[in-house]
Amino acid sequence: MKLRNPLFALVTFSLSVGLACSAITRVRPSPDGTGVEAPSAPNLPNILDPTESLPSQPSAPIATPFDPLTGNGETTRSLLVYDDLFTGVASAPVDESAFAMPENAAPPLHAFQGKLDLTGESVEGGFLPLRDDFGYNADAKWQHLPEISFEFIQSGSHLIPVEQGLVYTGHEHWNYMVAPGRAWQETGDQGFSRASFPFALIERNQNCVHNGLMTFLFNDTSVSNVRFQVTQETCMYYKFDMWGQLKGSYAPYQVKDASALAEAHFDWLAHRMPVKPISALAEDYPRARINVAAIPSGITPDDATVYGLSFNGMHYISQCNTRHGVYPYCVEIRLPSYSTAKSALAGIAYMRLGQLYDPNIGSLPVRDYIPQAGSDWDGVTLNHALDMSTGHYARPGYMFDEYYGLVSSQFIVAESHGEKIAHALSFPRAGVPGQLWVYHSTDTYIATQTMFEYLRKQGGGDLFDMLTNDIFIPLHFSRGSLVSLRTENSPTGRPFGSHGMFYTPDDIVKLGSFLISEAGVLNGGQILHPSLLADTMQKNPSDRGLPTTQYDHMYNNSFWAKDYFLPCNFTAVFMSGYGGISVVMLPNGVTYYMFSDNGEFIFDSAVNEAAKLEEVCK
Repeated sequence: MKLRNPLFALVTFSLSVGLACSAITRVRPSPDGTGVEAPSAPNLPNILDPTESLPSQPSAPIATPFDPLTGNGETTRSLLVYDDLFTGVASAPVDESAFAMPENAAPPLHAFQGKLDLTGESVEGGFLPLRDDFGYNADAKWQHLPEISFEFIQSGSHLIPVEQGLVYTGHEHWNYMVAPGRAWQETGDQGFSRASFPFALIERNQNCVHNGLMTFLFNDTSVSNVRFQVTQETCMYYKFDMWGQLKGSYAPYQVKDASALAEAHFDWLAHRMPVKPISALAEDYPRARINVAAIPSGITPDDATVYGLSFNGMHYISQCNTRHGVYPYCVEIRLPSYSTAKSALAGIAYMRLGQLYDPNIGSLPVRDYIPQAGSDWDGVTLNHALDMSTGHYARPGYMFDEYYGLVSSQFIVAESHGEKIAHALSFPRAGVPGQLWVYHSTDTYIATQTMFEYLRKQGGGDLFDMLTNDIFIPLHFSRGSLVSLRTENSPTGRPFGSHGMFYTPDDIVKLGSFLISEAGVLNGGQILHPSLLADTMQKNPSDRGLPTTQYDHMYNNSFWAKDYFLPCNFTAVFMSGYGGISVVMLPNGVTYYMFSDNGEFIFDSAVNEAAKLEEVCK
């Protein structure tokens, strides 16, 4: 059996900030409708620019997705027509537009409510390998879907999955997630209604996300075949196209709590940040002279999943390009956290626990909460683990232990908590805690489990559930983001903290605004401890964290920071994830994000453009 770490493939970084955990290593044996009406669109806020750079008539946000359908169904469809879905064969992927609701779509004639079952997942379909660093494709099970079934309700034109979190399938390689889609009617569909929805394949025990689409025709009692394709990913080491047409069966029934599910869906839509194309940024702020084309500079376009930024309550987003056209559910596209979870889970949990219980929580001794830790862990605190300065390492060189060390590889592939914590604690004591930053995903896992046990001792529950209930749900995150990878490949396992979260672009900009603009306040209440948040966001000159061992960055409470000197001296705080994921927060309230997977971490040009929107020298 050979340990293989995908980070070995990471030869160069354009700006190697060490993002991410080596969170994708794998060790494997050889081959082994309700009647609920959608509410009207909410009033969208005006954009107020204190520099008065707005045009007199700013461009309108993209139409809210729950506007009623007003078309007559007359379309010029040439792909995935009625005959294709009932009697056709999927010989190759088609353009993604075939899965999109057309502009002239009519309201659906039927309401889907019940279960959609697929058959033939393990044998049917086509597969085109594009990158396979570790020989996964030697096992044909990688090339097919896991067994899949979906339970939906429908309200108006909205197809709403009952389960939107991570579905643990028991498959050797794949779990999956599904997100809300749409239903409509076209005149060429011979009295059937048409539906499509986004889904994502999630690598078991890892954070890779492969985004796909499904579509089918339906009436009150039956469905056509179900066409699917997977043509886009955020996964540096494993890329492919997968497609097929599977037999589907429809079991209609009244879904429990259907009205409440529909109400929750429309509440989520109503609370999404208003969206415009990224090109509208220059139109809305002409005096800022934004060069929109420069924002993604340094990132290979074919390897970018999506990028964007938020400012003044507006979300400016790029297209989501795939190898076969534009992904029609871009705002809902599923994104992996990789090591941004170190910030979004471990770092934020630290600040939340500090507010709930004790602002000095960082001084908790790890050994008091991790019984497996030996005497060599004496003197190591929670804050040391969050800062990756435990004094335990094999080699202090930049990312050496993370990329090339056996311990990190063993930690990443282990599924049980017992195995993970044993590997995490196995780095030898080599220095004084708190002195030297050495990048370890294992340190963040230790910090997360320390907080997990601390919360339990306070009479609380699960650490990730605390974040979900106290922060993510009040922020109106997508339902698919309210889950994390867990040990034992089970929803009852422990959250990793080092990686394993899932977002949408809307989730990202909400989280950034919560940290940088709202200062950890939600609904009028202080959720994150203000002093700990100030330290984390580089607002306390006496606690900037530790310098990293390469590149001019700081690391504090599981957040990165980089200093800039033009147009003045200011600091950008950022979260970073394997492959090319950056979430950057500026003092002027801008949150910029890039999700890509070619090992490129350049965001200086984006910071330069974003700094033009409003004063950063605060």
